[in-house]
Formats: sequence, structure tokens, C-alpha cells
Amino acid sequence: MEQRIRYPPFESYRFIPARLPLSSTKKVLQQGKKSDIIAELSTRSPSFRLGSDDDWLVEQRYLLDGEPFDDTKIERTTFCLEDGKRPRVVKRQRRGWYLTPNPIHSIVRNYISVTVVVLLITLGYLFIEPILSSFGIPGIGTGTIRIGLLDYPVLAIIIIPLLFSPLALRVGANLADLLQQRKFLKSSPQSPLIDIIEQPIAGQPLKLKIRLPEVRKEWGDIKVKWRVGILPPAREDVFRALGRANSKQPPPGLTTELPHHWEIGLDDGTGGGEEAPMEHHEVEGGLFLRPMRIMEHGDEAPLSDNEITLQPPPSQWPGTVSSAMIRIHWEIIVHIKRKKDGPLLWVLPLAVSHQKSSTENESLPTNDGRTESNTI
Repeated sequence: MEQRIRYPPFESYRFIPARLPLSSTKKVLQQGKKSDIIAELSTRSPSFRLGSDDDWLVEQRYLLDGEPFDDTKIERTTFCLEDGKRPRVVKRQRRGWYLTPNPIHSIVRNYISVTVVVLLITLGYLFIEPILSSFGIPGIGTGTIRIGLLDYPVLAIIIIPLLFSPLALRVGANLADLLQQRKFLKSSPQSPLIDIIEQPIAGQPLKLKIRLPEVRKEWGDIKVKWRVGILPPAREDVFRALGRANSKQPPPGLTTELPHHWEIGLDDGTGGGEEAPMEHHEVEGGLFLRPMRIMEHGDEAPLSDNEITLQPPPSQWPGTVSSAMIRIHWEIIVHIKRKKDGPLLWVLPLAVSHQKSSTENESLPTNDGRTESNTI
């Protein structure tokens, strides 16, 4: 079995996928006669290919005598369900209650770009203003204002507060997030009771029942949905697959190891602490749900006392995979609107069986990896 992956780094829009290295690992599953090998493959999950060789790619395929083997004609009588241990990142960051960050974070990021453009235009204007004055063109905002013992250009008095205001807004948003987390930890609600009626299968509807032990006064509409995504590969395994030492320069697309934001087996470590707002130190894994950089949502339905049926994501996806390199992850999300502090999320990981045939999906939906871009 060969696993090949080129996973989008944090803020993947900054990268050209084809110029980043492709990590690959191989594992011998069976040796012997071809008939015995094919019989063995009939008991294993089908191959899948998500993406393409010149784009982001997540692929698991089988090799026979070192060459790719087409397993589409193998008849599988059952839906294969992986029995491997879930990766640490699921236990740490994708189970339980989660909050949504202050919307100011995403607003400020766009605002910063605007202020930088304004600053560059201002500097350019101040540079050419003497030339314009020599031609008799009057200047704008080139006068001075005395503050204390010094004179400052009028434009500087206007622009400098614009440059520092995003920093002040981000500090305020982080303080608001910390207060929201502390308030939640003092009185967190009871966990929803979720009953999966039938074993989930990729590409098929999900049937379940949900009961909330408590419904608080500040809660509004409650909806349920499920989604699938690909979690980052383990950083040390990517290094090993590319023949790199952890102590050496990381391969293109990966950042230098930051010990305060990365743990062994957790992810690729490319977030650099920027993927989530300031989090409460008492909560293992944090209280903000990090988006999977590759993910797609399935159907959404309002909470009901009756059986709920959710349609699968529109694209073709394999079932759950929990290896060090490839981590296909499915989860249920209970989305609770609140009158204050933004929506509340309950997340439950799902073990989803594979389809009986191979899966291919050329277009992978990606995002920048920031928590505030985690659209539910």
C-alpha cells in the first residue's frame, strides 16, 4: 500500500501546490501468489485519489510488483471500516464543546490590508509632494501640527492611528474571547446524547437521533450537520518520508518547529500559533474549533425529537482513515445559536465505513486554516 500526500500548509493561498514536495510512504501488505494478494485486497478498503499530481493531493493506492494496481474490478462484499486508533489531534481538538471567536478578528485582517495600502500611498505622495510644489501644485495635508516641542506632518497624525488601530482591535477581541471562555468554563452545558441508528457509510445518508439534556434560555435555533475533511499529517512522518531530519531546515511549505504550538503526532506545525485566537490555558486543545484545511459539509437539518436524516457531502469521499500520513476525518456538529457571545458548537467524531468501490475527487475545497474562517 502506498500513501501519497501534498497537504495544503497554513494559508495555502500563498503557495503554488506543484512546487511543493510530494510525501510518499509504502507498506508491504502481502507476499505470495497473485490470487492470494487479490483475495487479501478484497478484505481491505478501496483505493482513493483526492486531488491531482499538480495540485493538492491525498492518495492511497495499492502496488503489485512495484506498479500501481487497479482495484476497481475487485468485488468487495462488505463496507470496510477501519479499526485503527484515532489520531491524537481528534481527541485533543475535535471532540466536545467549542466556542466561536469574536468576529472582529476576521474584520481586522481585511482592515490591515487597507491600512497598508493607505500608508504606501501616503509615503509615495509625501515623496513626490516637493516636485508637485515646484510646479505650483498645492500640497494636501503637508502642513504641520505642534505637539509638545515638535512639529508633525498632518498626514502622519491621521495615518499613524490608522496603523495602530488594528492592533488595538485585536487586543480587544482577544480579551473578549478570554472572557467568553472563562464564562463558559464556569457553567458549561451538559453534552448532547447522540444515537447513531445505522453504521455511517461514505456517500450514503446518515441517520441519527439527538437529545439535549438541557436547553438554556439564551439558546435560539439548533441545527445538526455532518462534514468530512482531511487533517494535517504528522510533522515527523512528513520529514521522514522526505528524508529530512527534524533538526534540519524544514521542507518547502513547512515552518520551523514552534514548541509552544506543536506536539508530536498532532499536526504538521505550520499554523505557528496563528490558526486560533488567544485560548484559555486550562483547556487541553483549546475551546475554538480549528477548521480542517481540506473539508466539505454535508446536509443540515434542524434539531428534532424524531429521527434525523442527513445527506452526505456532494463530492465523493472515502471513509475514515487514521494513519500518520493520511487522516480522513468525519464529524457531527450541533450548531446552537445564542443571543450573546456567538454560536456554540458540539462536535462528535464519526467512524465512517468506506464504499465498496474506489473513490476519486479531483477538486479539493481548501481554506486558510484560521479558526475565524471555519464556516459552519
